Amino acid sequence: MRTFKEITPEQFIHSPFQLLDKEWMLITAGNEVKVNTMTASWGGLGVLWNKNVAYVFIRPTRYTKEFVDASATLSLSFFDSAHKKQMGYLGRVSGRDVDKIKESGLTVLKAEDGTPYFEEAKITLFCKKLYAQELKPECFTEAGIDEKNYPLKDYHTMYVVEIEQILVEK
Repeated sequence: MRTFKEITPEQFIHSPFQLLDKEWMLITAGNEVKVNTMTASWGGLGVLWNKNVAYVFIRPTRYTKEFVDASATLSLSFFDSAHKKQMGYLGRVSGRDVDKIKESGLTVLKAEDGTPYFEEAKITLFCKKLYAQELKPECFTEAGIDEKNYPLKDYHTMYVVEIEQILVEK
């Protein structure tokens, strides 16, 4: 079993550009009965409303969105390159159809408050939802972004979440 240590946001030295764009993350939420996760590469880290936050984007068609909407908390998990195949699988397959977490071989753990995360992650951010809003086509200020990214008009919901705890692999 992997062991983790808690760090403060000020000790977090990882590039969000590398973590999100190159390594991806799992957005995970659930309840005492069921957990679901999805692979994501859009988002960011920063400070908003005097809080350390992450922001993530989920399309309305994603099954994980139902879990995120129903929960006050979620986790953002980052893995080493040995898990890239599993990350790809978890992004392609819907949890509506199969128990994709079981099929991936990853191990779900639960934080004290019940927030699900993964034993195999090298970094986990435990987050509390603060804000959610659907992206709107009239709000794009650069031509072409809407047409290129939303041909089906399935606009992401943006979630701003407060980072309450960070665990990193020892």
